[in-house]
Amino acid sequence: MSYRFRPLLAVASLALAFSAQAAKPAKPAKPAAAPAAAVEFELAHNLSPKGEESLIAVVDRFNKESGGNLKLVRLEKGSKPAGLNLVLRDDMSDVLSLQKNFIPLHAMMSKAGHALNSGDFPSDIKANVVDAKGRLVALPVLYSTPVLFYNKNAFRKAKLDPEQAPKTWLEMQGMLDKLQDAGYSCPYTSSWPVWVHVDNVSAISGVPAMTEKGGLTFNGLPQVKHIAMMATWSKAGYFRHFGRGNEASARFDEGECAMISTNSREAAEFRDAKGVELGVAPLPYHDDVYGGRQPSLADGASLWVGAGRSPAEYKQAAKFVSFLLSPEMQIELVRVYGGLPLTPAARAASRSKILQDSDKTLQVAYDSLKGSSSKVIPHVSDIDPLRIITGEELEEVWADKKPAKAALDTSVSRGNAVLGAKPLLKKAQPF
Repeated sequence: MSYRFRPLLAVASLALAFSAQAAKPAKPAKPAAAPAAAVEFELAHNLSPKGEESLIAVVDRFNKESGGNLKLVRLEKGSKPAGLNLVLRDDMSDVLSLQKNFIPLHAMMSKAGHALNSGDFPSDIKANVVDAKGRLVALPVLYSTPVLFYNKNAFRKAKLDPEQAPKTWLEMQGMLDKLQDAGYSCPYTSSWPVWVHVDNVSAISGVPAMTEKGGLTFNGLPQVKHIAMMATWSKAGYFRHFGRGNEASARFDEGECAMISTNSREAAEFRDAKGVELGVAPLPYHDDVYGGRQPSLADGASLWVGAGRSPAEYKQAAKFVSFLLSPEMQIELVRVYGGLPLTPAARAASRSKILQDSDKTLQVAYDSLKGSSSKVIPHVSDIDPLRIITGEELEEVWADKKPAKAALDTSVSRGNAVLGAKPLLKKAQPF
């Protein structure tokens, strides 16, 4: 038989076989298996009731769109972390000191089969959540930088130009005097004083509060002059201190205070403040420091992965991370929650959707960060005992109980003793 006819015979035989099979009575089809339920996994957090409501909305959307089974739990200090952990600046000490309880984000995403391309993320935002190879060890979910918010209505009342915010701290002093004369008992306040007036004032002055190796250095001349200036403002009634967290934000939101320095993301909460026409500007700087104004710092809520979870749990966790990085969610995290977007597409989209309504906060924040180093540098406010010590000493100065130099020297001395006893806290991140 010619070789060229063999394929034809094979096709014919196959057709006969199918015909014979078709002639046999069909077996009843097996019922389709029910889809497997999504593995339950937990997201731990330590947000305020208002913040928790916002997070619930994000989680509910994820579960609905992906069929996931993500549950919220409270993040308890010192306890074993959940599969995913939304860590605020105040909670970072647990991550730094209990690093064996966490695994790098990039490793989890890789094992779960999800891409994590962080090469285009802004270096100033991801600086403290990458390892030596530039791989993400955590996700900077809601990052921001300190800016100066002011009430344009208060400026008008004090016969100040509502479109001209102070550029320097010296210029700001003259404005505070006019605001006080206009009847404001709180011309200026600040949330997160250690983050704003130690970490960021130091960075903007070109003298970081901590070295790359974790030594405290915020008792130099620029910092002493700044805290001493704040002490004189406190005596004069220009500056009012309400607490170590964001207690002052409510006073600005209610129209009591004319100006506030706080995280840029709080614009999302100030937009609807009654009687407040919101103005925003970069945090002022001291124009007598060498080199002029330097970039501010970025920090905020970051997502960390707990160790010891099952592959199925990590797959669900990876899906949630990918969900947060989608363009739609990145835009929502900016528009609704005020965070800085990570991806190039989200940054482009957010510019077109946010800035067209005259809200300049995002642009001001980016301009303030521009040129930030990509080096990993610890922040004083990220380390619980250091933040507490420094907060105590600042309050002594502003209550006129201690000179600025003595208070900052004491802060550095006490803080370095803590770091000497707990060296893991010197690292900006655990991997």
